[in-house]
Amino acid sequence: MSKKITASLLLITVILQGCVDQTPLLEQIKRDGTLSIITRNGSTTYYLAPDNQPTGLEYELASLFADHLGVELEVKVVNNLREMFTQVARQDVHFAAAGLTITEQRKNWVRFTRPIQQVSQQIIYRQGPGKRKPHTLPDLYDRHLEVVAHSSHVERLQQLKVAHPRLRWTENERLESEELLDLVKNELVDYIVIDSNELLINQHLYPRLAAAFDITKPEPVAWAFPLTKDTSLYDEANRFIEIIKKDGTLDDVLERHYSHVQQFDHVGTITFLEHVRTRLPQYEEAFKKAAVITDMDWLLLAAMGYQESHWNAEAVSPTGVRGLMMLTNRTAKSLGVKDRRDPFESIAGGARYIRKLHDKLPASIQEPDRMWMAMASYNVGLGHLKDARHITRLRKGNMDKWVDVKDNLPLLRKRKWYRRTRYGYARGNEAVRYVENIRNYYEILHKHFSDQKDPIYIRNLPLIDAAAL
Repeated sequence: MSKKITASLLLITVILQGCVDQTPLLEQIKRDGTLSIITRNGSTTYYLAPDNQPTGLEYELASLFADHLGVELEVKVVNNLREMFTQVARQDVHFAAAGLTITEQRKNWVRFTRPIQQVSQQIIYRQGPGKRKPHTLPDLYDRHLEVVAHSSHVERLQQLKVAHPRLRWTENERLESEELLDLVKNELVDYIVIDSNELLINQHLYPRLAAAFDITKPEPVAWAFPLTKDTSLYDEANRFIEIIKKDGTLDDVLERHYSHVQQFDHVGTITFLEHVRTRLPQYEEAFKKAAVITDMDWLLLAAMGYQESHWNAEAVSPTGVRGLMMLTNRTAKSLGVKDRRDPFESIAGGARYIRKLHDKLPASIQEPDRMWMAMASYNVGLGHLKDARHITRLRKGNMDKWVDVKDNLPLLRKRKWYRRTRYGYARGNEAVRYVENIRNYYEILHKHFSDQKDPIYIRNLPLIDAAAL
Protein backbone atom coordinates (compact mmCIF):
# COMPACT_ATOMS: atom_id res chain seq x y z
CA MET A 1 0.00 0.00 0.00
CA SER A 2 1.41 3.41 -0.96
CA LYS A 3 2.27 6.03 1.62
CA LYS A 4 -0.36 8.42 0.11
CA ILE A 5 -3.12 5.83 0.50
CA THR A 6 -2.00 5.01 4.05
CA ALA A 7 -2.01 8.71 4.99
CA SER A 8 -5.46 9.18 3.43
CA LEU A 9 -6.89 6.23 5.35
CA LEU A 10 -5.38 7.55 8.57
CA LEU A 11 -6.93 10.95 7.97
CA ILE A 12 -10.34 9.38 7.25
CA THR A 13 -10.07 7.30 10.43
CA VAL A 14 -9.30 10.38 12.53
CA ILE A 15 -12.22 12.27 10.98
CA LEU A 16 -14.62 9.37 11.58
CA GLN A 17 -13.45 9.03 15.16
CA GLY A 18 -14.07 12.73 15.66
CA CYS A 19 -17.57 12.34 14.27
CA VAL A 20 -18.35 9.41 16.51
CA ASP A 21 -17.20 10.95 19.80
CA GLN A 22 -18.32 14.54 20.22
CA THR A 23 -18.00 14.41 24.02
CA PRO A 24 -16.11 17.46 25.33
CA LEU A 25 -12.50 16.65 26.17
CA LEU A 26 -12.97 17.52 29.83
CA GLU A 27 -15.71 14.91 30.14
CA GLN A 28 -13.64 12.35 28.21
CA ILE A 29 -10.77 12.80 30.67
CA LYS A 30 -13.04 12.40 33.67
CA ARG A 31 -14.57 9.31 32.08
CA ASP A 32 -11.21 7.75 31.17
CA GLY A 33 -9.58 8.75 34.47
CA THR A 34 -6.27 10.05 33.08
CA LEU A 35 -4.83 13.52 32.47
CA SER A 36 -1.65 13.54 30.37
CA ILE A 37 0.94 16.29 30.40
CA ILE A 38 4.29 16.81 28.75
CA THR A 39 7.17 18.47 30.59
CA ARG A 40 10.93 18.64 30.80
CA ASN A 41 13.44 17.70 33.47
CA GLY A 42 14.50 20.48 35.79
CA SER A 43 14.23 21.65 39.40
CA THR A 44 11.51 24.15 38.43
CA THR A 45 9.51 21.64 36.40
CA TYR A 46 9.82 17.88 37.02
CA TYR A 47 12.43 15.49 38.43
CA LEU A 48 12.72 12.42 40.62
CA ALA A 49 13.74 12.96 44.22
CA PRO A 50 16.27 10.62 45.90
CA ASP A 51 13.38 8.39 46.98
CA ASN A 52 12.41 8.09 43.28
CA GLN A 53 9.22 10.04 43.87
CA PRO A 54 8.37 12.68 41.24
CA THR A 55 8.55 16.29 42.31
CA GLY A 56 9.05 19.78 40.89
CA LEU A 57 6.89 22.89 40.82
CA GLU A 58 5.14 22.21 37.52
CA TYR A 59 4.58 18.58 38.44
CA GLU A 60 3.05 19.55 41.78
CA LEU A 61 0.66 22.05 40.17
CA ALA A 62 -0.35 19.56 37.47
CA SER A 63 -0.94 16.93 40.16
CA LEU A 64 -3.21 19.34 42.02
CA PHE A 65 -5.12 19.93 38.78
CA ALA A 66 -5.49 16.18 38.26
CA ASP A 67 -6.80 15.87 41.84
CA HIS A 68 -9.18 18.73 41.10
CA LEU A 69 -10.53 16.71 38.17
CA GLY A 70 -10.55 13.47 40.13
CA VAL A 71 -8.21 11.66 37.73
CA GLU A 72 -4.69 10.22 37.62
CA LEU A 73 -1.78 12.22 36.20
CA GLU A 74 0.32 10.76 33.39
CA VAL A 75 3.65 12.46 32.73
CA LYS A 76 5.68 12.43 29.53
CA VAL A 77 9.17 13.97 29.52
CA VAL A 78 11.02 15.34 26.49
CA ASN A 79 14.25 17.29 26.34
CA ASN A 80 13.55 19.23 23.17
CA LEU A 81 11.28 22.25 23.24
CA ARG A 82 10.35 21.96 19.57
CA GLU A 83 9.27 18.37 20.13
CA MET A 84 7.26 19.47 23.15
CA PHE A 85 5.30 22.08 21.20
CA THR A 86 4.83 19.63 18.33
CA GLN A 87 3.30 17.01 20.60
CA VAL A 88 0.98 19.56 22.17
CA ALA A 89 -0.10 20.81 18.73
CA ARG A 90 -0.70 17.20 17.58
CA GLN A 91 -2.72 16.56 20.75
CA ASP A 92 -0.47 13.65 21.73
CA VAL A 93 -0.87 14.99 25.27
CA HIS A 94 -3.47 17.21 26.89
CA PHE A 95 -1.11 20.12 27.65
CA ALA A 96 2.46 21.14 28.49
CA ALA A 97 3.44 22.09 32.04
CA ALA A 98 7.08 22.96 31.60
CA GLY A 99 7.87 26.47 32.82
CA LEU A 100 6.99 27.98 29.43
CA THR A 101 7.00 31.74 29.00
CA ILE A 102 4.29 33.29 26.86
CA THR A 103 5.64 34.76 23.63
CA GLU A 104 3.93 36.02 20.49
CA GLN A 105 5.69 33.41 18.36
CA ARG A 106 4.59 30.56 20.60
CA LYS A 107 0.98 31.73 20.40
CA ASN A 108 1.03 30.53 16.80
CA TRP A 109 1.53 26.99 18.10
CA VAL A 110 -0.38 26.77 21.37
CA ARG A 111 -2.98 28.44 23.58
CA PHE A 112 -1.66 29.66 26.95
CA THR A 113 -3.53 29.68 30.25
CA ARG A 114 -3.57 32.41 32.84
CA PRO A 115 -0.04 33.06 34.16
CA ILE A 116 1.29 30.93 37.01
CA GLN A 117 4.31 33.11 37.81
CA GLN A 118 6.58 35.78 36.32
CA VAL A 119 10.23 35.33 35.30
CA SER A 120 12.80 37.38 33.43
CA GLN A 121 15.57 36.24 31.09
CA GLN A 122 19.04 36.82 32.51
CA ILE A 123 22.62 36.82 31.28
CA ILE A 124 24.61 34.56 33.61
CA TYR A 125 28.35 34.81 34.16
CA ARG A 126 30.99 33.32 36.47
CA GLN A 127 32.42 35.54 39.19
CA GLY A 128 36.04 35.31 40.27
CA PRO A 129 39.56 36.61 39.69
CA GLY A 130 40.02 37.86 36.16
CA LYS A 131 36.29 37.65 35.45
CA ARG A 132 34.57 40.77 34.23
CA LYS A 133 30.87 41.30 34.77
CA PRO A 134 29.08 42.31 31.55
CA HIS A 135 26.76 45.28 31.92
CA THR A 136 25.35 45.81 28.45
CA LEU A 137 24.77 43.85 25.26
CA PRO A 138 27.93 45.21 23.57
CA ASP A 139 29.89 43.52 26.39
CA LEU A 140 28.69 40.22 24.91
CA TYR A 141 30.09 40.88 21.44
CA ASP A 142 32.69 38.34 20.31
CA ARG A 143 32.16 36.25 23.45
CA HIS A 144 30.83 32.69 23.73
CA LEU A 145 27.14 33.01 24.58
CA GLU A 146 25.05 29.83 24.67
CA VAL A 147 21.29 29.21 24.92
CA VAL A 148 18.87 26.28 24.69
CA ALA A 149 17.72 25.71 21.12
CA HIS A 150 14.10 26.60 20.24
CA SER A 151 13.70 28.45 23.52
CA SER A 152 12.15 31.83 24.23
CA HIS A 153 15.72 32.97 24.87
CA VAL A 154 16.50 32.47 21.19
CA GLU A 155 13.44 34.53 20.25
CA ARG A 156 14.59 37.36 22.49
CA LEU A 157 18.15 37.33 21.17
CA GLN A 158 16.84 37.46 17.62
CA GLN A 159 14.86 40.57 18.53
CA LEU A 160 17.90 42.18 20.15
CA LYS A 161 20.12 41.36 17.18
CA VAL A 162 18.21 43.86 15.05
CA ALA A 163 19.78 46.69 17.05
CA HIS A 164 22.95 44.72 17.86
CA PRO A 165 24.06 42.94 14.66
CA ARG A 166 27.36 41.88 16.28
CA LEU A 167 25.49 39.81 18.85
CA ARG A 168 26.26 36.11 18.35
CA TRP A 169 25.21 32.97 20.19
CA THR A 170 25.21 29.19 20.00
CA GLU A 171 21.97 27.20 20.23
CA ASN A 172 22.43 24.00 22.22
CA GLU A 173 20.21 21.12 21.06
CA ARG A 174 21.38 18.68 23.76
CA LEU A 175 21.21 20.48 27.08
CA GLU A 176 18.48 21.98 29.25
CA SER A 177 18.79 25.47 30.73
CA GLU A 178 20.00 24.25 34.10
CA GLU A 179 22.64 22.08 32.45
CA LEU A 180 24.06 25.20 30.82
CA LEU A 181 24.99 26.38 34.32
CA ASP A 182 27.69 23.70 34.37
CA LEU A 183 29.16 25.10 31.17
CA VAL A 184 29.64 28.51 32.77
CA LYS A 185 30.84 27.01 36.03
CA ASN A 186 33.49 24.96 34.22
CA GLU A 187 34.42 27.94 32.00
CA LEU A 188 33.45 26.14 28.82
CA VAL A 189 31.37 29.16 27.77
CA ASP A 190 31.48 32.80 28.80
CA TYR A 191 27.78 33.47 29.25
CA ILE A 192 24.39 31.79 29.04
CA VAL A 193 20.78 32.92 29.11
CA ILE A 194 18.34 31.28 31.54
CA ASP A 195 15.17 32.31 33.33
CA SER A 196 15.49 34.06 36.69
CA ASN A 197 13.65 31.32 38.60
CA GLU A 198 16.08 28.69 37.30
CA LEU A 199 19.04 30.66 38.62
CA LEU A 200 17.25 31.36 41.89
CA ILE A 201 16.52 27.72 42.66
CA ASN A 202 20.01 26.56 41.66
CA GLN A 203 22.33 29.33 42.76
CA HIS A 204 23.11 27.75 46.10
CA LEU A 205 24.61 24.90 44.06
CA TYR A 206 26.63 27.33 41.93
CA PRO A 207 27.81 30.02 44.35
CA ARG A 208 30.24 31.56 41.85
CA LEU A 209 27.56 32.16 39.21
CA ALA A 210 25.49 35.33 39.13
CA ALA A 211 23.08 37.28 36.98
CA ALA A 212 24.79 40.09 35.07
CA PHE A 213 21.64 41.80 33.76
CA ASP A 214 18.15 41.08 32.48
CA ILE A 215 17.38 41.06 28.77
CA THR A 216 13.60 41.10 29.28
CA LYS A 217 11.09 42.56 31.63
CA PRO A 218 9.26 40.00 33.80
CA GLU A 219 7.37 37.59 31.53
CA PRO A 220 4.39 35.35 32.37
CA VAL A 221 4.83 31.59 32.67
CA ALA A 222 1.82 29.41 31.86
CA TRP A 223 0.56 26.02 30.69
CA ALA A 224 0.31 25.43 26.94
CA PHE A 225 -2.74 23.80 25.32
CA PRO A 226 -3.41 22.86 21.69
CA LEU A 227 -5.29 25.32 19.46
CA THR A 228 -8.52 23.33 19.23
CA LYS A 229 -12.18 24.32 19.02
CA ASP A 230 -12.91 22.26 22.11
CA THR A 231 -11.70 24.45 24.97
CA SER A 232 -13.42 22.57 27.81
CA LEU A 233 -10.18 21.37 29.45
CA TYR A 234 -8.44 24.68 28.79
CA ASP A 235 -11.31 26.61 30.38
CA GLU A 236 -11.26 24.33 33.41
CA ALA A 237 -7.49 24.80 33.77
CA ASN A 238 -8.00 28.57 33.85
CA ARG A 239 -10.70 28.16 36.49
CA PHE A 240 -8.37 25.95 38.52
CA ILE A 241 -5.51 28.47 38.33
CA GLU A 242 -7.85 31.23 39.47
CA ILE A 243 -9.00 29.08 42.40
CA ILE A 244 -5.48 28.29 43.65
CA LYS A 245 -4.53 31.94 43.32
CA LYS A 246 -7.46 33.08 45.43
CA ASP A 247 -7.22 30.43 48.14
CA GLY A 248 -3.45 30.81 48.58
CA THR A 249 -2.51 27.36 47.28
CA LEU A 250 -0.38 28.78 44.46
CA ASP A 251 1.54 31.04 46.85
CA ASP A 252 2.05 28.05 49.13
CA VAL A 253 3.50 25.93 46.31
CA LEU A 254 5.75 28.75 45.09
CA GLU A 255 6.94 29.34 48.66
CA ARG A 256 7.89 25.72 49.13
CA HIS A 257 9.95 25.70 45.96
CA TYR A 258 11.55 29.15 46.00
CA SER A 259 11.43 31.15 49.21
CA HIS A 260 14.06 29.21 51.14
CA VAL A 261 16.72 30.10 48.57
CA GLN A 262 15.94 33.79 48.24
CA GLN A 263 17.91 34.92 51.30
CA PHE A 264 20.54 32.21 51.39
CA ASP A 265 24.16 33.19 51.91
CA HIS A 266 25.58 31.92 48.62
CA VAL A 267 29.14 32.69 49.68
CA GLY A 268 28.68 30.32 52.61
CA THR A 269 27.84 27.52 50.21
CA ILE A 270 31.51 27.08 49.35
CA THR A 271 32.36 26.59 53.01
CA PHE A 272 29.45 24.20 53.38
CA LEU A 273 30.62 22.05 50.49
CA GLU A 274 34.11 21.89 51.94
CA HIS A 275 32.67 20.78 55.28
CA VAL A 276 30.57 18.15 53.53
CA ARG A 277 33.81 16.73 52.18
CA THR A 278 35.88 16.99 55.35
CA ARG A 279 33.50 16.84 58.32
CA LEU A 280 30.32 15.00 57.40
CA PRO A 281 31.87 11.54 56.73
CA GLN A 282 32.80 11.03 60.41
CA TYR A 283 29.20 11.67 61.51
CA GLU A 284 27.26 10.19 58.60
CA GLU A 285 26.55 6.82 60.21
CA ALA A 286 25.43 8.54 63.43
CA PHE A 287 22.93 10.66 61.50
CA LYS A 288 21.68 7.57 59.66
CA LYS A 289 21.25 5.59 62.88
CA ALA A 290 19.40 8.45 64.58
CA ALA A 291 17.18 8.81 61.51
CA VAL A 292 16.20 5.13 61.60
CA ILE A 293 15.36 5.28 65.30
CA THR A 294 13.25 8.44 64.96
CA ASP A 295 11.82 7.66 61.50
CA MET A 296 13.31 10.77 59.93
CA ASP A 297 15.40 11.69 56.90
CA TRP A 298 19.08 11.50 57.83
CA LEU A 299 19.95 14.25 55.37
CA LEU A 300 17.50 16.56 57.10
CA LEU A 301 19.12 15.78 60.46
CA ALA A 302 22.53 16.42 58.90
CA ALA A 303 21.34 19.75 57.53
CA MET A 304 20.11 20.68 61.00
CA GLY A 305 23.43 19.69 62.51
CA TYR A 306 25.26 21.91 60.06
CA GLN A 307 23.02 24.88 60.77
CA GLU A 308 23.52 24.37 64.51
CA SER A 309 27.29 23.90 64.67
CA HIS A 310 28.80 23.45 61.19
CA TRP A 311 29.28 19.84 62.35
CA ASN A 312 31.64 21.01 65.08
CA ALA A 313 31.28 18.85 68.20
CA GLU A 314 33.07 21.48 70.33
CA ALA A 315 30.79 24.36 69.37
CA VAL A 316 29.53 26.57 72.24
CA SER A 317 27.11 29.47 71.96
CA PRO A 318 27.30 32.65 74.09
CA THR A 319 24.25 31.38 76.01
CA GLY A 320 25.88 28.08 76.95
CA VAL A 321 24.19 25.89 74.37
CA ARG A 322 26.78 23.41 73.18
CA GLY A 323 27.61 20.41 71.05
CA LEU A 324 27.02 19.37 67.48
CA MET A 325 23.22 19.71 67.77
CA MET A 326 23.45 22.64 70.21
CA LEU A 327 21.34 21.24 73.03
CA THR A 328 20.64 23.24 76.17
CA ASN A 329 21.64 21.58 79.42
CA ARG A 330 17.98 21.23 80.41
CA THR A 331 16.96 19.69 77.10
CA ALA A 332 19.94 17.32 77.15
CA LYS A 333 18.99 16.04 80.60
CA SER A 334 15.36 15.54 79.56
CA LEU A 335 16.57 13.45 76.61
CA GLY A 336 19.04 11.37 78.62
CA VAL A 337 22.09 12.94 76.98
CA LYS A 338 24.90 12.71 79.52
CA ASP A 339 27.60 14.52 77.57
CA ARG A 340 26.55 17.21 75.12
CA ARG A 341 30.10 17.34 73.77
CA ASP A 342 29.88 13.75 72.60
CA PRO A 343 28.81 14.23 68.96
CA PHE A 344 27.09 10.86 68.76
CA GLU A 345 25.05 11.47 71.90
CA SER A 346 24.27 14.95 70.65
CA ILE A 347 23.05 13.72 67.25
CA ALA A 348 20.86 11.03 68.84
CA GLY A 349 19.47 13.53 71.35
CA GLY A 350 18.84 16.19 68.74
CA ALA A 351 16.98 13.69 66.54
CA ARG A 352 14.77 12.60 69.45
CA TYR A 353 14.07 16.23 70.34
CA ILE A 354 13.01 17.32 66.84
CA ARG A 355 10.81 14.21 66.61
CA LYS A 356 9.25 15.11 69.96
CA LEU A 357 8.50 18.66 68.81
CA HIS A 358 7.17 17.36 65.49
CA ASP A 359 4.76 15.00 67.25
CA LYS A 360 3.51 17.67 69.64
CA LEU A 361 2.22 19.91 66.87
CA PRO A 362 -1.52 19.86 66.12
CA ALA A 363 -2.71 17.21 63.68
CA SER A 364 -4.12 19.98 61.48
CA ILE A 365 -0.58 20.91 60.37
CA GLN A 366 0.38 18.77 57.38
CA GLU A 367 3.76 18.07 55.80
CA PRO A 368 6.03 19.71 54.85
CA ASP A 369 4.73 22.65 56.93
CA ARG A 370 4.76 20.43 60.01
CA MET A 371 8.48 19.78 59.73
CA TRP A 372 9.37 23.43 59.10
CA MET A 373 7.38 24.47 62.17
CA ALA A 374 8.99 21.73 64.26
CA MET A 375 12.39 23.10 63.25
CA ALA A 376 11.34 26.63 64.10
CA SER A 377 10.35 25.28 67.53
CA TYR A 378 13.78 23.67 67.89
CA ASN A 379 15.26 27.13 67.44
CA VAL A 380 12.83 29.46 69.18
CA GLY A 381 10.81 27.13 71.39
CA LEU A 382 7.42 25.48 70.99
CA GLY A 383 5.72 28.15 73.10
CA HIS A 384 6.89 30.96 70.86
CA LEU A 385 5.81 29.02 67.77
CA LYS A 386 2.35 28.73 69.32
CA ASP A 387 2.39 32.50 69.84
CA ALA A 388 3.37 33.07 66.22
CA ARG A 389 0.53 30.82 65.08
CA HIS A 390 -1.84 32.81 67.33
CA ILE A 391 -0.69 36.08 65.75
CA THR A 392 -1.10 34.52 62.31
CA ARG A 393 -4.73 33.71 63.13
CA LEU A 394 -5.32 37.25 64.45
CA ARG A 395 -4.00 38.62 61.18
CA LYS A 396 -6.35 36.40 59.15
CA GLY A 397 -3.59 34.08 57.96
CA ASN A 398 -3.52 30.28 57.98
CA MET A 399 -1.76 29.24 61.18
CA ASP A 400 -1.23 25.74 59.79
CA LYS A 401 0.85 27.00 56.85
CA TRP A 402 4.54 27.80 57.19
CA VAL A 403 4.29 30.44 54.46
CA ASP A 404 1.93 32.43 56.73
CA VAL A 405 3.50 31.63 60.11
CA LYS A 406 7.00 32.61 58.97
CA ASP A 407 5.68 36.07 58.07
CA ASN A 408 4.47 36.50 61.63
CA LEU A 409 7.35 35.00 63.63
CA PRO A 410 9.38 38.25 63.32
CA LEU A 411 6.49 40.12 64.98
CA LEU A 412 7.45 38.43 68.27
CA ARG A 413 10.15 41.12 68.51
CA LYS A 414 7.57 43.90 68.43
CA ARG A 415 5.92 44.98 71.67
CA LYS A 416 2.63 45.65 69.89
CA TRP A 417 2.37 41.96 69.16
CA TYR A 418 4.31 40.03 71.79
CA ARG A 419 2.33 41.73 74.57
CA ARG A 420 -0.71 39.88 73.18
CA THR A 421 0.97 36.47 73.47
CA ARG A 422 1.49 34.01 76.29
CA TYR A 423 5.25 33.57 76.05
CA GLY A 424 6.24 37.13 75.13
CA TYR A 425 9.28 38.44 73.29
CA ALA A 426 11.33 36.21 71.00
CA ARG A 427 13.75 36.66 68.08
CA GLY A 428 11.37 35.08 65.65
CA ASN A 429 13.23 36.42 62.64
CA GLU A 430 16.18 34.21 63.57
CA ALA A 431 13.90 31.17 63.61
CA VAL A 432 12.78 31.99 60.07
CA ARG A 433 16.36 32.28 58.85
CA TYR A 434 17.21 29.08 60.73
CA VAL A 435 14.55 27.06 58.91
CA GLU A 436 15.27 28.56 55.51
CA ASN A 437 18.99 27.83 55.81
CA ILE A 438 18.31 24.22 56.79
CA ARG A 439 16.05 23.84 53.77
CA ASN A 440 18.91 25.01 51.59
CA TYR A 441 21.49 22.71 53.16
CA TYR A 442 19.01 19.85 52.87
CA GLU A 443 18.41 20.64 49.20
CA ILE A 444 22.15 20.68 48.47
CA LEU A 445 22.71 17.37 50.26
CA HIS A 446 19.84 15.79 48.36
CA LYS A 447 21.24 17.00 45.05
CA HIS A 448 24.64 15.51 45.77
CA PHE A 449 23.29 12.19 46.99
CA SER A 450 20.64 11.75 44.31
CA ASP A 451 22.87 9.71 41.98
CA GLN A 452 23.80 7.13 44.61
CA LYS A 453 21.45 4.32 45.62
CA ASP A 454 23.42 3.49 48.78
CA PRO A 455 25.72 6.44 49.51
CA ILE A 456 28.57 5.86 51.92
CA TYR A 457 30.62 9.02 51.74
CA ILE A 458 29.49 12.15 50.02
CA ARG A 459 33.13 13.05 49.36
CA ASN A 460 33.17 10.45 46.58
CA LEU A 461 30.90 12.63 44.47
CA PRO A 462 32.68 14.88 41.93
CA LEU A 463 30.16 17.71 42.39
CA ILE A 464 31.52 18.29 45.89
CA ASP A 465 34.77 19.75 44.61
CA ALA A 466 34.42 23.12 46.32
CA ALA A 467 37.64 24.43 44.83
CA ALA A 468 36.18 24.14 41.36
CA LEU A 469 33.07 26.16 42.19
